[in-house]
Amino acid sequence: MSKLTLFIGILVFGMVQAQNMEKDSTAKKVVFIIVDGISADQLKTADTPYLDQIGGLGGYTEAYVGGGKDTYSETPTISAVGYNSLITGTWANKHNVWGNEIKAPNYNYPTIFRLYKDQYPNGTIGVFSSWLDNRTKLVGDGMEETGGIRVDYHFDGLEHDSINFPHDVQRNFMKLIDYTVADHAAETILEKAPDVSWVYLEFSDDMGHGFGDGDRFNAAIHFEDKLIGKIWMAVEERQASHNEEWLFIVTTDHGRGAKDGKHHGGQSERERSTWIVTNSKQTNPYFNERIPAVVDILPTMTDFLEIKVPIHIRWEWDGVSLVQPVDAIDLKAKRKGNNLVVSWQNLSEGEGKLYLSGTNDFKSGGKDDYKFMDTVILGKGEVEIPMRKIPKGFCKLVLETEHTTLNTWFSEE
Repeated sequence: MSKLTLFIGILVFGMVQAQNMEKDSTAKKVVFIIVDGISADQLKTADTPYLDQIGGLGGYTEAYVGGGKDTYSETPTISAVGYNSLITGTWANKHNVWGNEIKAPNYNYPTIFRLYKDQYPNGTIGVFSSWLDNRTKLVGDGMEETGGIRVDYHFDGLEHDSINFPHDVQRNFMKLIDYTVADHAAETILEKAPDVSWVYLEFSDDMGHGFGDGDRFNAAIHFEDKLIGKIWMAVEERQASHNEEWLFIVTTDHGRGAKDGKHHGGQSERERSTWIVTNSKQTNPYFNERIPAVVDILPTMTDFLEIKVPIHIRWEWDGVSLVQPVDAIDLKAKRKGNNLVVSWQNLSEGEGKLYLSGTNDFKSGGKDDYKFMDTVILGKGEVEIPMRKIPKGFCKLVLETEHTTLNTWFSEE
């Protein structure tokens, strides 16, 4: 055999292997749906046969938004803020979206779409939304700051079309927009099967603002459930006719005001109250027995898609997986006399390693210099560190265990 023949053979073999790897990478697919502004208690009063069916196959849990109440990570219970918390796995103190104006997102905290495209550049992503800004500002479609990421399939911006969707005071036009968005999403999923898809539905929140708690709002939730069902049936058909496994997640971005359900944005229990429904049968005890957060959805998707997320990014996440083992949650740091008390809730036994950085260079696109501090026993739930070992003013701490990474900030300002 000549060297040229051998070289060509190796090259062809490599191309075949690469194609097979690409096929394997697209065998798992994700759809996540945000249906706007439905608190957990309101969901329970509405007729939602499709969500019930999906949750029956997989699982349902109450959840929360709003970050750590009265802490550095407290996050407004506002729509765009909640969306960005989901797709970046971080609270607003990191992703820097504080309102629906989306003034200055910090793109150094990558979205699920960037993480996926970084590993699978030939994979496809989709955004189907009644709000154009979700793709153009949050995902950052085509922006230099997001590495020029391109959304392969998108259907959005209909809120600006007042000819085909004449705007009325009671916002019934948004009902038609949601129907059209869901119809297009279902069709694209059925025919093109993007590897990661985001569907956003708004009408329920509009009815909450306009009419508050009651029959009108319940009817809107029932309507959105039908649209979710349409998308779910497309996924079921794909799974039945193709060699694909789909993770299907439905959630909401915020709850509702305690008085009458018309408002949101604050930190009341009901405004922070949300929920998650999924078809996954692999949900862990944290999902099944605790109250997870919207930021937990991103690590769940990356785990399912087997994305190898760089450690310096994972150490910034505020969420943990809902489908893989979780060793600990709720990392906190508080000064007590001459010591810094670092505490957590352990969900398993074993050890963890505690790291500390006195910088926050990740925020501006750099990397932080973490130093090993101590090996901790998870069952003890806390460890004390002398303040003389803590940088003055500010530091970040990371607890890394066999299955879990947690982080927290400490500031004396």
